[in-house]
Amino acid sequence: MASLNKVMLIGNLGKDPEVRFTPAGQGVTSFSLATSEKFKDKTSGEWVERTEWHKITLWGKLAELAGEYLSKGKTVYIEGRLQTRKYDKDGVTHYSTEIVGDKMEFLSPRGERIAGDSPSAPKSNGSTPAYDEPPFQDDDIPF
Repeated sequence: MASLNKVMLIGNLGKDPEVRFTPAGQGVTSFSLATSEKFKDKTSGEWVERTEWHKITLWGKLAELAGEYLSKGKTVYIEGRLQTRKYDKDGVTHYSTEIVGDKMEFLSPRGERIAGDSPSAPKSNGSTPAYDEPPFQDDDIPF
């Protein structure tokens, strides 16, 4: 039976990336990524915004690029897979689920500067799709 483990996220970094290197010299970068959704509460009629936080881990050259060019608040597209790790701490078993990224695109607008940014950060090559609106509206559906 075939299976699929794929995650695609667009969000903002909650803190600056943490870059480490394995004893063999391979880069490993971790950061938190926030994704948000807005919806109207059915009871109160008020708009509510809900934010979900994701643990992101990148390896190799991708990790080094993220460490060099990403910073808190930047918008980024991450594609990867879910991975859950199990560990024991003080006799208690804990589980940690993270996204191990294998593709990344910088989405912050050209010239956007946030504290700690490098003005020479790579820019999108123009092939990044626009994510401001969904690809279609309900009005576009013919039935």
